[in-house]
Amino acid sequence: MIIAVVGPTACGKTNLSLEIAQKISGAEIIGADAMQLYRGMDIGTAKLPVSERRGIKHHQIDVLEIKDEASVAAYQKSARQDAAQVSAVGKIPIYVGGSGLYLRAALDKIDFPGTDEAVRQRLEKRLESVGAFSLHAELARKDSLAAQRIEPANGRRIVRALEVIEITGEPFSANLPDYTYLLPTLQIGLRWDPIQLDERIAMRTRQMFAKGLVEETRHLLDLGLREGKTASRATGYSQAIDYIEGRITEEEAIEAVALATRQLARRQIKWFRRDPRIKWIEGNEDFSSRAWQIIEEEFSYEK
Repeated sequence: MIIAVVGPTACGKTNLSLEIAQKISGAEIIGADAMQLYRGMDIGTAKLPVSERRGIKHHQIDVLEIKDEASVAAYQKSARQDAAQVSAVGKIPIYVGGSGLYLRAALDKIDFPGTDEAVRQRLEKRLESVGAFSLHAELARKDSLAAQRIEPANGRRIVRALEVIEITGEPFSANLPDYTYLLPTLQIGLRWDPIQLDERIAMRTRQMFAKGLVEETRHLLDLGLREGKTASRATGYSQAIDYIEGRITEEEAIEAVALATRQLARRQIKWFRRDPRIKWIEGNEDFSSRAWQIIEEEFSYEK
């Protein structure tokens, strides 16, 4: 049995996953946040410090250097290995995160087509020269279904879709799976009223700056943040860089991070809403007791 706690950023996934893990003897947590894979990206990704993990073992956190490129296929392999090792000793893996594609890669029956470095580099150069919206228009001509599912501004996913089309000769959407779990799985989703979620995002953003997001960003710049193809796209850091380099004030940076985070949350909500298997808990409910009720109903589990 596998459990996943999912939902948009700032909805309370981390705390609920810890409470579930404490109730289930021997459970371990597997991160499903693409940016928490990186060492040093702590404050800006709301990464839970080791001292606050309640003695529960965590996987897929702090496994990449800042210049490494994250890959869904690589994550799938590593996360599934972690889950298998946890299950092999009679424990229960609990995935937690908001990176929807990473979660589906780990949980569902899905295989990823290979890559072609020459094709990828050519498409990335075109992305730099003509922009994501132009490539998205090309994708719409070649695979309208894939274009509907990928945001026009998401250059990285657009490039990947075009790469798969060129390599396989098939539509990218043909490689998208249906909603079929690889193993018995329960997904618990947390859902807030949009106004309440925005308030939570605003509060967490200010906490990040108070905890030292600017100082963390300076340190990451020294380590090569700008050169990191994946890490440099993390919400919060580009706005902190704008403040460091004097283009905006600190207050403007805070507002910009909050806005970018709200936009990220809306995309995540849209992604998870499409999955009919998720058991939702509303923001006005007691997360812990309701989650445990769902677990008992689904698995007839007794702690």
